[in-house]
Amino acid sequence: MNLEDFKAAVMCCLRQKYVDFNGRAKRAEYWYFFLFQVVVALALLILEVSFGALGMSAIASIFRIIGGLFSLATLLPGLSVAVRRLHDINKCGWFVLIGFIPLIGAIILLYLLAQKGTEGPNKYGDA
Repeated sequence: MNLEDFKAAVMCCLRQKYVDFNGRAKRAEYWYFFLFQVVVALALLILEVSFGALGMSAIASIFRIIGGLFSLATLLPGLSVAVRRLHDINKCGWFVLIGFIPLIGAIILLYLLAQKGTEGPNKYGDA
């Protein structure tokens, strides 16, 4: 994993393409942003639980609020990069709704998001 590629993917999702559902996203862009979301959410959860266990419920509540705000702030860019990732494999962005089917939907969506992108241009743009 290249730290510069990680930073570029996260900044691309948070700045240039915050709610851009058009175009394509390579596997690395999607998975780096996903990793960023998981690591930050996990760190905030660990801080919340740690301060809660120490009896500092006010500070734990602050980390709970920050975690909720982080989730809210990254909801749209996470959804848009998933749609662009599906475009990269030449699938309609609405396929992201498959994730709402309990268990099997998440597995199918995971499989689709992990696929290699279409070589060259497709109906959603150039690679």
